[in-house]
Amino acid sequence: MPALGTRSKEVLATCHPDIQSVVNEAIREIDFTVVCGRRGREEQEKAVAEGKSKLHYPASKHNVEPPGLAKAVDLAPYRDGAIQWKDVQSFIFLAGIIKGIALIKGIKIRWGGDFNRNNNLHDDRFMDMPHFELEV
Repeated sequence: MPALGTRSKEVLATCHPDIQSVVNEAIREIDFTVVCGRRGREEQEKAVAEGKSKLHYPASKHNVEPPGLAKAVDLAPYRDGAIQWKDVQSFIFLAGIIKGIALIKGIKIRWGGDFNRNNNLHDDRFMDMPHFELEV
């Protein structure tokens, strides 16, 4: 059974308890890594500069100052000893697991692969496959 590594646990600890609950259950079903939780100003602006985010600090749900907890997390499928950045199907599968667990728990989560939540993965202007955020 997959398990979160030390670094993933540390990053997840910077996230809201609802995110932690969903992620801790999902890891029992599929292997993935927790890439990002809380981001400070410098990290957020770097993400924008690299095209990984469209939102400047403090507009992202990743953005809170310690000891606050982020309302967003970035997850990536992990297989064969590496993150599977280019495996779109693995991201979609992971998203299905995360969204399913959240639904059962009554936690509203939006996935960056379908920001407008219409189940059409081809109509969003910005794809952020690793991104999950609480709808609060």
